[in-house]
Amino acid sequence: MEQIPGGWGRCVVTIGVFDGIHRGHQQLISHAVRQARGRNLPCVLLTFDPHPAEVVRPGSHPAQLTTLPRRAELAEELGVDVFCVLPFTPEVSRIPADQFAHEVLVERLHAALVVVGENFRFGHKAAGDIAVLNQLGERFGFEVESDHLLTGPALRDGAADGSVTFSSTYVRSCIDAGDVGAAAAALGRHHRLEGIVVRGAGRGGKDLGFPTANLSTPAFAAIPADGIYAAWFTHRRRGATEPGPALPAAVSIGSNPTFSGTERTVEAFVLDVDADFYGEHVELDFVRRLRGQVRFDSADDLIEQMNRDVAQVREILRADG
Repeated sequence: MEQIPGGWGRCVVTIGVFDGIHRGHQQLISHAVRQARGRNLPCVLLTFDPHPAEVVRPGSHPAQLTTLPRRAELAEELGVDVFCVLPFTPEVSRIPADQFAHEVLVERLHAALVVVGENFRFGHKAAGDIAVLNQLGERFGFEVESDHLLTGPALRDGAADGSVTFSSTYVRSCIDAGDVGAAAAALGRHHRLEGIVVRGAGRGGKDLGFPTANLSTPAFAAIPADGIYAAWFTHRRRGATEPGPALPAAVSIGSNPTFSGTERTVEAFVLDVDADFYGEHVELDFVRRLRGQVRFDSADDLIEQMNRDVAQVREILRADG
């Protein structure tokens, strides 16, 4: 466990993958931060990389809602003092719950209090639960607090459709269905997809009057369902420390069926900006899905629909602010 620093003395620790840092995560992290401030101790967030599922069941890595740097940024905004990443290896997956508590929580992190969700599991084969953690806390000298899972209205195309427990799995299902509005309601912000702008296939796009920035996205990135979206486009020029302003964009996800495409791509047409973003890091914050992918009989039909799409994107993003 030498990968884990621990030079800050006693602290309040919260543990989890925290992919997405959705509203449920935010509640839990805020709980830990409040406890840390009340005790005049630092708040440490312990997370894992890669996702434990990929190590325990290779090939089952869930779609990633947030990159590690983005997760760290969001945690900092919530008041976390230390964002600590434990490399999750086969060896780590085999550590029993009591050994994990002693070596990680006590010897490395010096936990005074551990704050986790009520469904928290840890240790080899997820044998440890809240009851086990409480027993180990009494044995090793740290307190334990668990937080209830946050629920809220489930949305379907903007309308309430019962209630749901906010979880990374639920957010992924929304994104997979293209319902980025429902995902945003659970996240507390728009879903963000990051990538580097690369050269595209050269068909359509610029020749049609709609030059696009083609994104190469990270492995396992949570990419919304095929379709046309209104999104905010933010780019960071090479060497720049701060991103540029958020720009309105129409985003196409899919295989470009009108031109018999076969490779799934993410292409952003930035409105009213004539610039080459090649090689730049880009963030797309998805606001709403306009429609699914359609194969058009001619390029003229496609251009006509793209003009309608752009007009609709303007309205949506003007309302979004």
